[in-house]
Amino acid sequence: MPRWQGRTTRAWVRGKRVDVEFVPVRGALRSLGWDGDMLLDLAGGGRRWSLDGTEHPTSVDFGRPFDQAVSSPSGRYAVVYGERDTTALVLDGASGLREMGRSSYHAADFDYPVALGRLPDGREILVHCPDEYNVLQIDDLVSGARLTTGDRTPTDVFHSRLSVSPDGRHLLMAGWFWSPFGIARVYDLAEALADSATLDGDGVLPMSPGSDAEVASACWLDGDRLAVATTDEVFDDEEAPNLGPRQLGVWSVSGRQWLARSSVNYPIGTLLPRNAQVISLYEHPRLIDTETGAVVAEWPGVKVAPKDGSFGVTHIPTPWAALDATGTRLAVAQDGGIALIELPPPRP
Repeated sequence: MPRWQGRTTRAWVRGKRVDVEFVPVRGALRSLGWDGDMLLDLAGGGRRWSLDGTEHPTSVDFGRPFDQAVSSPSGRYAVVYGERDTTALVLDGASGLREMGRSSYHAADFDYPVALGRLPDGREILVHCPDEYNVLQIDDLVSGARLTTGDRTPTDVFHSRLSVSPDGRHLLMAGWFWSPFGIARVYDLAEALADSATLDGDGVLPMSPGSDAEVASACWLDGDRLAVATTDEVFDDEEAPNLGPRQLGVWSVSGRQWLARSSVNYPIGTLLPRNAQVISLYEHPRLIDTETGAVVAEWPGVKVAPKDGSFGVTHIPTPWAALDATGTRLAVAQDGGIALIELPPPRP
């Protein structure tokens, strides 16, 4: 990534000038998130920065090259891991709670499958693939007790990019199968806890790798709606896809239908949700209206990796970027620091 010249650059959003601030950082970042009004590198041991650039160092050293982190809904627990590695660490605050891992089978070729969430009854859970690349398991996050039991009949699917819906009722997976070809699936968590074999099926999202475009990424917009982005690849174009190549779709779980499908003329890459909008991270950030596919704003001067999907023999790291709790500030890792983007007001 090119170094920033100075501390501030500018973008134009619907005719209004928007400043992009720059927080300089010494040393390499390993992850990026928010802790209130402070920036946080959890995988780097918990280093924090005030928005004026003041660093609050840490003495924590995990002793392993973790390069990604995910936090629990309560904020108390987290998992730090190597995106293309087999090792991870469950944290309780800054302390290690226990180690975890995944199968080494093609681990260097796809992103580590892990998600933290909260069930409707309040329990926080860990979803991962601790034993086999194609077997999803659900654990109690605090105790580590396995919640999914019974016989399994897994298919040849590489699970990746897991996320639990905000209401704790569904699990989203954006992984791949041999070709390779990216796919998305949604599972009912109540059904999975009653019968873990349901995690080996097709789920409730009506997308088929035999008739739909390849999935690049997906994310929850809220407890019911999810956004799905596709690449320009189609596995089998003999059938009309319900989500075509290079499209952005919004699916309602309760309504069992697409609420919107829009064509775009650029790779969308990694998605971050923001109400009825998404932030697309591919070469630079774009703020996209999910109903129309229109680009509300974009920041070409803020560079991110051109990653489109969760797999690839050549590893392109997932961009380090995070929205604050208010959804008004986007932090994006850059060479030598962190770009802070003030976003336009969200659409409800």
